[in-house]
Amino acid sequence: MALSRRPPEVKPNKKYLYHLFLFIASIIIVVAISPREGKFRYEFQKGKPWLSSSLIAPWDFAVEKPAEVIAAERDSILKNFAPYFKLDPGIEKNRIADLDKYLNELIESIERETRAFDPMRLLSVKRELNAILLEVYQKGILESNELMPYEKLPGDVTIISGRVAEERPVSTLFVEKSAYQYAEEKKAELESQYTSAQGKAIRDLLSRVALYDFVEPNLFYDAATSNAVRTKMLGEISHARGMVQEGELIISRGEIVDDQKFMMLESMKNEYERRLGKDEMWLIVLGRLIAVTACYLSLYFFMYYFRFDVLSSTHKTFFIILVILLFIIITRLVVYLPGNVIFLIPFAIIPIMVRTFYDSRLALFVFLITIMLAGFFVPNSFEFVFLSFIAGVMVIISLTNIYRRAKLFTAAVMAFLSYSIVYLWIGLMQEGNLAGMNWQNYIWFAGNGVLLFLSYPLIFVFEKTFGFLSDATLFELADTNQPLLRKLSEEAPGSFQHSLQVANLAEEAAREIGANNLLARTGALYHDIGKIFHSEYFIENQPEGFSPHDQIDPLESAGIITGHVKKGMELAKKYNLPSAIVDFIQTHHGTGVAYFFYKKYLDKNPKRTDMEKHFAYGGPRPLTKETAIVMMADAVEASSRSLANYSDENISELVERIIYIQEQDGQFAETPLTFKDISDIKKVFIKRLSNIYHARIAYPKREVSKG
Repeated sequence: MALSRRPPEVKPNKKYLYHLFLFIASIIIVVAISPREGKFRYEFQKGKPWLSSSLIAPWDFAVEKPAEVIAAERDSILKNFAPYFKLDPGIEKNRIADLDKYLNELIESIERETRAFDPMRLLSVKRELNAILLEVYQKGILESNELMPYEKLPGDVTIISGRVAEERPVSTLFVEKSAYQYAEEKKAELESQYTSAQGKAIRDLLSRVALYDFVEPNLFYDAATSNAVRTKMLGEISHARGMVQEGELIISRGEIVDDQKFMMLESMKNEYERRLGKDEMWLIVLGRLIAVTACYLSLYFFMYYFRFDVLSSTHKTFFIILVILLFIIITRLVVYLPGNVIFLIPFAIIPIMVRTFYDSRLALFVFLITIMLAGFFVPNSFEFVFLSFIAGVMVIISLTNIYRRAKLFTAAVMAFLSYSIVYLWIGLMQEGNLAGMNWQNYIWFAGNGVLLFLSYPLIFVFEKTFGFLSDATLFELADTNQPLLRKLSEEAPGSFQHSLQVANLAEEAAREIGANNLLARTGALYHDIGKIFHSEYFIENQPEGFSPHDQIDPLESAGIITGHVKKGMELAKKYNLPSAIVDFIQTHHGTGVAYFFYKKYLDKNPKRTDMEKHFAYGGPRPLTKETAIVMMADAVEASSRSLANYSDENISELVERIIYIQEQDGQFAETPLTFKDISDIKKVFIKRLSNIYHARIAYPKREVSKG
């Protein structure tokens, strides 16, 4: 049972109106981006029995092919599609004519230089060269085109010659380079026929002929025709696999949902949602509004009763709302992408970030609200929520010290394994075999795990934007080499040692009750930094037998003692300490009274009983478990120094008395501490103080031998 059963009374003001606006605005945004289609009233899974009553088709509808079947048919068409190329016959005719002209000019030039050729042989050679060039052009030479590079051509292409289209294997066609090489090889074979002395003149002639000058592409990619035919073929893919007639029995109660039944149910579901969204739009929006509002109301009441410190802070509330909205918007953007890309979204970042700044319970609740809201957008809502829930819980369990990089790596691995194992279990139940599993989802699961490493930069961004404290920052602040702590150790060494002892006590107690032990330790290290000023007025810094308070009035002494809180806050501001650490400085005495000086004042002025407020600290009282723990540890550690006998009974009595007085003063009334928490804290303090002040063995004195 908690010490405070209900949060403090809240007076209506602008801050709480702003919080109300945040929740309402978030609800409106989620509803606005929600799908307008209705939701099928039945839940079903492949391989599971149909648990509802027998289902009769209320209207005619087509049985749609699964998306993967349509995708496979599409891929098959694209893979086997033969792109279109136009044949330009004019190129063949012109280049052969150019070759004839070139040969005549070359022969005439050679005959002027030497003797004349044998007319019959010369005619034969010209015919052979023309035949080589003709063969190359008749096979066809493909142009080099960026839109359709040769390397990406399928096995066949379609050649358009006039009004005739003919499909040919790409392997039978040339590109410019292979056409050059083929023509030169044929010319070399022709040269080899004239090895005799009589054939030398013809051989010399052939060696001077450059056939590559007459080779150029005559097949050109026809993008317009190719795209038109491809689009037509894709458009002819049938999305239906039969029809279901009105009044036809679709499935009976208890019948197993096999592949065929699953397709029929999916088709009816899609048709149902299309019809419902078309005819009853405003009712669908109203239903969405009620569902989304219910989710946000549950979040509000959870924060109101269990984390009022978060709800009462504008920037903390805005952070929670913003995180939820970001992931809902991302879900809306990717949900209609092909494949199960939804599993790539790293929803487990939500509990990582919330757990970093708050506690695991709030992290889990915010995470659950987010995945339930996302479930309104995604197909197979139950499967999505179940998979995400298990992964998120495992991530929260694996996060103990986020400032250690290995912990985040462990969390990423746990997320991947959780998704993978649970999806395998669901898939085996639905399909009954491994062959029907969609193994591509494991790529998304792996990507999800990798994206969890974005937590580090996101934590840094939110920490700086909202002024939060991560474990990494606390770990850094707790370093005793920090300038402010070093200043405390140099100018008020007794207070520094006291702070170290309080930090040890607070850390152990916070760990025992599940509070943030690193925050408690760091806050305890800084709680007395105000004692840097006038350090000699604090007992832990005074030499034995001397106190400057003996020379001044008790009221002035109380002002110095209670003033260390205000001085500490001034130092915290100067050194830019986070607000969460300032809370420890401000609340570690709460609204308590400097009783020693108050009693001393009353002894001198017995009639002035109205002066207690002048000896009291300005507060406020602690609001969190951590600040309350430091208040207890501070009082207990300071009082323990005055014990004459450090027996277990004396230490136990001291701890019980100090904390009982603080309880009676109402110092913990606004914290979420329970009676069990306080009992556990006292046990920790008693154990730790007993270990610190345990009795030591009195060793006998060794005599010095004389010799």
